[in-house]
Amino acid sequence: MKLNLKTALMLVSTALVATQSIASSALLNASYDVSREFYKEYNAAFVAHYKQTTGQDVRVDQSHGGSSAQARAVNDGLEADVVTMNTTSDVEFLADAGIVAKDWAKRFPDNAAPTTSTMLFLTRTGNPKNIKDWRDLTRPDVQVIVVNPKTGGNGRMAYLAAWGYVRKTGGSDADAAEFVRKLYKNVPILAKGGRDATTIFIQRNIGDVLITFESEVVSVQREFGAGRVSAVHPSVSILAENPVAVVERTIAKKGSGALARAYLDYLYSDTAQEIAAKHGLRPRSQTVLKKYASTLSPIQLFTVSEFFGSLSQAQKVHFNDGGLFDQLYTVK
Repeated sequence: MKLNLKTALMLVSTALVATQSIASSALLNASYDVSREFYKEYNAAFVAHYKQTTGQDVRVDQSHGGSSAQARAVNDGLEADVVTMNTTSDVEFLADAGIVAKDWAKRFPDNAAPTTSTMLFLTRTGNPKNIKDWRDLTRPDVQVIVVNPKTGGNGRMAYLAAWGYVRKTGGSDADAAEFVRKLYKNVPILAKGGRDATTIFIQRNIGDVLITFESEVVSVQREFGAGRVSAVHPSVSILAENPVAVVERTIAKKGSGALARAYLDYLYSDTAQEIAAKHGLRPRSQTVLKKYASTLSPIQLFTVSEFFGSLSQAQKVHFNDGGLFDQLYTVK
C-alpha cells in the first residue's frame, strides 16, 4: 500500500509523540550517596500521588554517588531529569555549564532546598573514646573517617563545619587552618562518598569516629541494626541545604519538564516532609521538625555565608586544585 506524503508525515508525528510520551513517563534522579533510603520511600509516595492526581503511571529511577561525582556525570551526559544534591556548589557547577537554569535557586521555595541537614559524629557503640566535640577529633588517639571534600558534598560540609567551629568559638582563620590540619592528620583514608565512608567505618572497622550527615544515623540503624553506633551532636555545626533542580538539557530532549517539576514540587508536601524527617533529614516544615525533635536534636548551627561567603567561594578557596585543603592535607 502506498502512502501519500501527508499520511506518512502524520504517522511519523504520531510515532514521535508516542515515543516522547513513553520517555516522559520515566524520570531519573541523580542524587548523593546517603540519600538512597530517603528517595526509595519518597519515590513510592510520589508515584502513588502522581497516579492519584493525574491518572498516569510513572517510574522513577535513581543514580547515586558522591555529590560532585554525580554533578560531573550529569555534565558529561548522564540523562538525569532532576538533580537532588547536598551542596549548592554542585548545582551551580551545572548552572554555569548551562545544564540547569541560571536562576535554579528561585524555581522552588527555600532557595530550592526542601530539606536541610547538619554534620555530626558517629562513634563505636558506647563512645569508648569519649568523643564529645570537634576538639576531640584532633587528639592523637583518635582516627577520623571522612569523605574527600574534593569528591563529595559530605566531605566539603565536614571540612567547613570543622573550620567554622573554630571561627564560631572565637578563633581566627589561621587558628581554623591549623585545627583542620591536625584533624586531617588523624584521617587514615579519605572516602569517595558518604556511603563509602560508612562502609569503611562499619564494615571495614576502620577509625574511631565518622563525620557524616545527620541522616546517616537512620541509614546505619536500618541497614546494620540499632546499637551499632552512637550518635554525638557537637556543640556547633553547619547548616547544610539540600538543593534540587530540573535538568533543562534532559527535559528539552525527553519532554519530561512537567513530570520533573511535579517530582520536585512534591518534596515540599507534608507527606514528603514527614518522610524526610523519618530519614534524619531536617524538614523545612517547622511543624514536622518539632514533631521529630527527639531525633533531630536542637543544635547551634551556622550558615556557609557566615564564614565563607558562599559554597562557590569556598570551593575556589578551599577545594579547587592547589587550594587550602591541598595545602593542609598530607596524603597517607
